[in-house]
Amino acid sequence: MRAYVRDVQDHTRQVASTIDDMREMLTNAMHVNLALVTVKQNEVVKRLAGWGAILAIPTVIFSLYGMNFSDMPELKFPWAYHTTLGVTVAGCFFLYQKLKRSGWL
Repeated sequence: MRAYVRDVQDHTRQVASTIDDMREMLTNAMHVNLALVTVKQNEVVKRLAGWGAILAIPTVIFSLYGMNFSDMPELKFPWAYHTTLGVTVAGCFFLYQKLKRSGWL
């Protein structure tokens, strides 16, 4: 009877050891998966921040000209609209190129 109990005890220890090994492997796999998800999320956030920076330029410029001021000297300039639009597009293009080169877009 003791031999049978020892055999069962050995099998139980082996199963417990296997379960511990599998639990450790599962924990490591979950950590690796979490790290991969975090890296992907950081890439997405970086791209969103880049596009947000690009969209901030026209937002600031057009919000200044959207105010109801009649005493802005630029309003009397005949090419004010085209100049403002050109500066906005140039600023956005410049920032787009910089962010593209640095890997943010």
